[in-house]
Amino acid sequence: MRAPTSARCSLVVNGQPLRVSPGDTSLETALADGVIAPMTGLLGQGAGPASRRLPARARRAESVTLSVPDPAAAIRPGAKARSKSETLSRTVARRTGSIDAITALAPRVLQVVATLDRRLSFEPGDQVVVTLEGGRPVTLAPTLGVEGGAELNELVFHLRGECAEDLGALFGCAPTPGLALKVKGPVGHGAYRPGGGRLVLVAAETGFAGIWAIARAARYVEPAREICLVVGARDPLDLYMRPSLEWLRATGVTRITLAADRHRQRAPDVRPGPLTAHIPSLRTNDVVHASGCSSTLGAVEVLAAAAGARFYPIPLEPGA
Repeated sequence: MRAPTSARCSLVVNGQPLRVSPGDTSLETALADGVIAPMTGLLGQGAGPASRRLPARARRAESVTLSVPDPAAAIRPGAKARSKSETLSRTVARRTGSIDAITALAPRVLQVVATLDRRLSFEPGDQVVVTLEGGRPVTLAPTLGVEGGAELNELVFHLRGECAEDLGALFGCAPTPGLALKVKGPVGHGAYRPGGGRLVLVAAETGFAGIWAIARAARYVEPAREICLVVGARDPLDLYMRPSLEWLRATGVTRITLAADRHRQRAPDVRPGPLTAHIPSLRTNDVVHASGCSSTLGAVEVLAAAAGARFYPIPLEPGA
């Protein structure tokens, strides 16, 4: 049964009341709210998007189980509390490895690749806690290379800096190839959840890392799902993700907006001003993922709350 397009309707499933949004089926709503059993999501990797759409709202699960309290995963003061049905179930694991390579993606953006002794399981949009030998813990969002590549036992990060020495303030020591590290994860609340309405993705600076992982996975898992992507940076030269955006356009994503605060060397397709000024009008059934500094996340959260949309943040550590 599908809800009327003019108004919400109320249902009772397994003794629990449901409010079905316009355009959603009662099955989709029951899956989303955890009233009936969910299925396990997956991250697709390969040469192109899957040929068919997987069942809507395929992954909802129980509460997160963490071995120790994790400040990076905590809900910010004033944020809307998440129900158990909206919290992903996963087990935090620990891995060891080493820095494999550090390359420049833009004048002030670096890509750091770490090779682990064993694969670490996580979902697109999840975060991990990385501790370099002799350094301090840093919470980062694993991603893919801008061209889309990554090995199963690799972790790829996008970080701000002109050279490896610039990352010393972030990690407590400068990363160099061969340097040992420890990784704990997954942590955080920003993981990709298949199913639902339009997927609105907002990325500030190197916050594109987690958003790129979500966007690429969504094109494989749900090729028919509408995606709206907004990416911004202070300097247009820091918009390093154009190869990724070209791939998304080739797979059918047409709503892509680039924004930059500074006008210097701004390409014609880059809009002026902060990225939050270019977020489209949100809908009640939108699913919003945003990654960036606390001020950016706060602004996006306000917009999502005003529209009644679901909001999942991927916070950036200062300096990342």
